[in-house]
Amino acid sequence: MVVLYTFSLLLVVFVPALIWLLFFLKEDLHPEPKKLLLHTFAFGGIISMPTLTLQIIFQNIVAAFSLNIIILIIGLALIEEMLKFFAAYSSVKNNPAFDEPVDAMIYMIVAGLGFATIENLFIISGGLELSAGSVLSGLGTLSLRFVGATLLHVLSSAIFGYFWGKGYFGGDFKKNLFKGAAIATLIHAFFNYLILQFQDVSLIYPSIFLIFAAFFVFCDFEKLKEVKVR
Repeated sequence: MVVLYTFSLLLVVFVPALIWLLFFLKEDLHPEPKKLLLHTFAFGGIISMPTLTLQIIFQNIVAAFSLNIIILIIGLALIEEMLKFFAAYSSVKNNPAFDEPVDAMIYMIVAGLGFATIENLFIISGGLELSAGSVLSGLGTLSLRFVGATLLHVLSSAIFGYFWGKGYFGGDFKKNLFKGAAIATLIHAFFNYLILQFQDVSLIYPSIFLIFAAFFVFCDFEKLKEVKVR
């Protein structure tokens, strides 16, 4: 029975990532090697652990110096976005499969989904007993994270990937990378700010924001498809 419930929890943890992954992979006209996608996904998950450590250290610094909560929100978001990029970049650098601009968005999304999956695992497993109730509770939690935090990781990673691909294949690599990090961090931070402000009232504002961001992500996919590789 314990094995069944454990399997059920693991299943609902991976479902959101799988759905979003299949959805966004359709944007790539030239499918990426499954092994490389799996490697990037796994590295994105693994990087979540040192990310948590760095975030705890940063939180302690903010608390020690009594810094503004906005600094905390932005700093935590920046740590996540930079390490997700590190996971994606380390996975595909010098790999011949990384051969077109849109690939940068795909691999950033995959790394972001790996990251979000481990987050989901921590949330579902933390403090829950293995029972039928825990599975139902896990499904409820993940249904919110599916359209919330998991999608946030997809969108912020995709936007970072847009600037990475634009800079890597089109020029001005450092400048575009800086833009990508800045915009992805601001999107991530603003979403978290909305959650903090409206979590006891309504999730409609964070959801509208994600829909707005998703529009730009799809536009970015189309833009990168037109970028000519140097």
